[in-house]
Amino acid sequence: QSTVCEKIMELLGQNEVERRQRKVLILSQDSFYKVLTAEQQAKALKGQYNFDHPDAFDNDLMHTTLKNIVEGKTVEVPTYDFVTHSRLAETTVVYPADVVLFEGILVFYNQDIRDMFHLRLFVDTDSDVRLSRRVLRDMKRGRDLEQILSQYTTFVKPAFEEFCLPTKKYADVIIPRGVDNMVAINLIVQHIQDILNGDICKWQRGAMNGH
Repeated sequence: QSTVCEKIMELLGQNEVERRQRKVLILSQDSFYKVLTAEQQAKALKGQYNFDHPDAFDNDLMHTTLKNIVEGKTVEVPTYDFVTHSRLAETTVVYPADVVLFEGILVFYNQDIRDMFHLRLFVDTDSDVRLSRRVLRDMKRGRDLEQILSQYTTFVKPAFEEFCLPTKKYADVIIPRGVDNMVAINLIVQHIQDILNGDICKWQRGAMNGH
């Protein structure tokens, strides 16, 4: 999901814009992992904590933050350290934007949060690709291959099948092959450009007037 969002930002030219001036922003569900207890953190460091379970996320904070963003407020988003599995004291300031791309494995799981989205995209990527990306990402975070594969078979794959995959039914648009599907990504980019240009609002007004 993050790769698709980054490609959308690139095609919209938003990466070259200063953060405070951006009309489109990316927000990750990963920023809202719960603060772990000492026991949970010890398990996490051994690869024995399930970060892919719905209970791993602070849904109340997530909902409040998204609500404030929708209301045009400047918010502070938690910064999560994936090496130590802890929430840092520093936060990231997020400024109001016209379009928010909220990405994560379980963004459709909680109904209160799911109902806030105007367009729901499900990035459908092959399981082999998901695994290879997971391995490369976690190795960059300092984890050894054996721990990564053990965590994948114990937690990641079962959680995907139990919690993530069933939320596919809530999607308005399914993007097969992820970032390789440039036809789908270009359609999403065009849709966002229409929103930024005000064309979506004009179309909605026309529809209500019977045009």
